[in-house]
Amino acid sequence: MAEVCFDLAGQVLEIRWHGRGGQGAKTAALLFAESALDTGMFIQAFPEYGPERMGAPVVAFNRLSDKPIGSHAAVRAPRVVVVLDPSLIEPAQVVKGLQEDGILLVNTTEDPVELKKRLGLPEGVTVYTVDASRIALEEVGKDVPNTPLLGALVKVTRVLEFETMMKAIEEKLADKFRGGKEKFIEPNLKSIRRAYQEVRC
Repeated sequence: MAEVCFDLAGQVLEIRWHGRGGQGAKTAALLFAESALDTGMFIQAFPEYGPERMGAPVVAFNRLSDKPIGSHAAVRAPRVVVVLDPSLIEPAQVVKGLQEDGILLVNTTEDPVELKKRLGLPEGVTVYTVDASRIALEEVGKDVPNTPLLGALVKVTRVLEFETMMKAIEEKLADKFRGGKEKFIEPNLKSIRRAYQEVRC
């Protein structure tokens, strides 16, 4: 797999997440940010609210840097775009503003080379795909692709050390799944590991 490594020295990495209500785009952005926070980086994670209903398009953002971040505006020119629902690609214009040397990561069974060609993306954009929905169904029992995509995102950006992120996410999931829901922690961790291994370009 071709690797795109981001040097965060004095830079800000901006990530935009596209999903639908109920798929966990906001939760994924928060988990990713909290994992980065545990490494000492400066982070932001926030959603852009539209219609708050199941199935409605949802956008969330991350910023990561080794320096304090001054901007609090929505991310308009992301270096990375993560798409939880491939049906949003055209109608939500998910690649709008994507930098010419950026990454597009999509939850889909489509071949990344064919997807890049179909979207007419610049040569410098690297497209990655992973069947996060299938992984979530097999491991968690529900089509919620957000946690698998965390694993894929770490693989393709290399901005976080994987095991460090996994430890941080396990702690966050332990807080989230309490009161009889602890059984969901390990399946979510397994789905992250699988997507880390199965993402392709």
